[in-house]
Amino acid sequence: MSAKSEIEKLRRELERHNRLYYLDAAPEISDYEFDQLLRKLQELEAKHPELADPNSPSARVGGALIGDFPTVVHDPPMLSIDNAYNLDELREWHARVQRGLGHDEIEYEVELKIDGVSIDLLYEDGALTRAATRGDGVRGDDVTPNVRTVRSLPLRIDGKVKRLEVRGEIYISKSDFAKINAAVEESGEAPLANPRNTAAGSLRQKDPKLVAQRRLNAFVYHLVAADARRVASQSEAYEILDKLGFPLNPKRAVCPSIEEVERFIADWQEKRHELPFEIDGIVVKVNRREQQQELGATSKAPRWAIAFKYPPEAAKTVVREIRFQVGRTGTVTPVAEFDPVHIGGSTVRRSTLHNFDEVSRKDIRVGDSVMVEKGGDVIPKVTEVLLDLRPARTKRVVPPKACPVCNEPLHQFEGEVAVRCVNQGCPAIVREALLHFAGRKAMDIEGLGEKAVDQLIENGLARDYTSIYELRQEDLEKLERWGETSAAKLVVQIERSKTAELPRFIFALGIRFVGERAAKLLAERFHSIDALMDATTEQLIEVPEIGPRVAESVTFYFSVPANRERIARLQRLGLAPVFTPSKTGDRLAGKTIVVTGTLSRFSRDEIHKMIEREGGKASGSVSSKTSYLVAGDAAGSKLTKARDLGVEVLSEDEFLLLLS
Repeated sequence: MSAKSEIEKLRRELERHNRLYYLDAAPEISDYEFDQLLRKLQELEAKHPELADPNSPSARVGGALIGDFPTVVHDPPMLSIDNAYNLDELREWHARVQRGLGHDEIEYEVELKIDGVSIDLLYEDGALTRAATRGDGVRGDDVTPNVRTVRSLPLRIDGKVKRLEVRGEIYISKSDFAKINAAVEESGEAPLANPRNTAAGSLRQKDPKLVAQRRLNAFVYHLVAADARRVASQSEAYEILDKLGFPLNPKRAVCPSIEEVERFIADWQEKRHELPFEIDGIVVKVNRREQQQELGATSKAPRWAIAFKYPPEAAKTVVREIRFQVGRTGTVTPVAEFDPVHIGGSTVRRSTLHNFDEVSRKDIRVGDSVMVEKGGDVIPKVTEVLLDLRPARTKRVVPPKACPVCNEPLHQFEGEVAVRCVNQGCPAIVREALLHFAGRKAMDIEGLGEKAVDQLIENGLARDYTSIYELRQEDLEKLERWGETSAAKLVVQIERSKTAELPRFIFALGIRFVGERAAKLLAERFHSIDALMDATTEQLIEVPEIGPRVAESVTFYFSVPANRERIARLQRLGLAPVFTPSKTGDRLAGKTIVVTGTLSRFSRDEIHKMIEREGGKASGSVSSKTSYLVAGDAAGSKLTKARDLGVEVLSEDEFLLLLS
């Protein structure tokens, strides 16, 4: 077979598997097998650059950097949609449609309104040639390289369609947004506001490889043109798009009356919380195309469509207290405590006010009646102060001058909004630092939870994380609810942690901006805590993915004599973090492995490390992409799911044999 034929065959095969996975939810091969096919294609394309194709499946992982985004003129313009905020407004719109068409019986197409970013896609001779943002509706940005990383969108369609233009919505699922935010917070940065803004920002990235990491998704909602084909209705357009392999809104219906539309709206008002993506309402469209054309559009919006917006889930309550919370890095955060209210399926009693600038801007006071919403249906936030209900003699919140816990002076560093306690002996900082240090992702000292740490601090047995290694069994046995067995267990756990892996120890120190990922990178580069302590800012910046802010934070931390003395004391107490290269082999390269149940020879974390050292990926959930499930005793639901999906199940011994 010629190189050209082999490359074309691989491209067709990869796109077929891509559709099976992302559109049909019926994968035929494992994630590893898919990656091997992709790697083979990339190797062939590298050997034969003359056969390059911008719509090759290899474009899914991102290509070269983008310079300035070229401008695209939309013809027809990408209009916005008018909104209805209640059923009365929806009915008024329906009456206008009736008057505009001159009859009462109108068929509507309804669908979920995905909270994402509009995109225009152009296919020529079956290939994606251009993808553009909405921009101002008339002009948008050409972001084609970034959109090629969206795996749910086809890069090629049936070549019989010479010119096809469609419009859709790019979005990020709730689960992927949570993972992105977890990684952001791990690096010490402020969490991202919501999935929509994150999707919009991702499309504006200059590096498509970074866009690929965001796992953007898409639904197509409008067929602009398909050669000269005339389409009778919106529902027929969806049938065409479905056959061409486009991802479509999964919840849509054709309603013969406005009453049916209202039932659809009511049905999804409660069920929307169960969806894997965010929606902010329902889009209602006149279904027949000739009627759409008859109704026409204003300069801003079509007259034949409207978006019914669900009201934000909010409740009125009264602020009873604004307390000041001190975090691990010393940041003092104002938190509003209010009368419990039920919002979005849960009871809410408090909300962070973020910082004192925010408190001042909103002028929130104790005694105020406020409106509380759930941001992104997850995080409670105070959105409005009802000033007309404010009681007499309320007082403005004044930022404290001293730490509310240790009474030491607070500091506000240049360029920062936050005020901080810089006393590392502050009980609040000590408490959070101890919990972080002993946490599962850090030194993993089982038994040092919140209650135990609070007891140690109250009884003078913990002043900082070095105190952990000075604890004696007899000291613990004297504490309330501690016995010989529990005290001995904790001492064993502490002793075991003395040889924790170096990345865990670096992460456990709680250096600002140094999350798990950064800790691993620093360990891989410097191999010991002593070498890291002596590293210069310049040396740190040379480490891939370590930027100036992280580098400066690390050098500042180790420039503080008290921090260096703590580490020296830990070393004198026998703590000797171990450096082990994260990858020493490739027996599990490209494989995703889930570990479940009770193992007899190794802990789950130890098995995870073995997987990573052999180039594999340890995952917490079973899916069609799982290569193996390592099952111990009482494996439970993960074992059942693995068998249902046909995932190969290994015992602990079989897994170890695989590595031998």
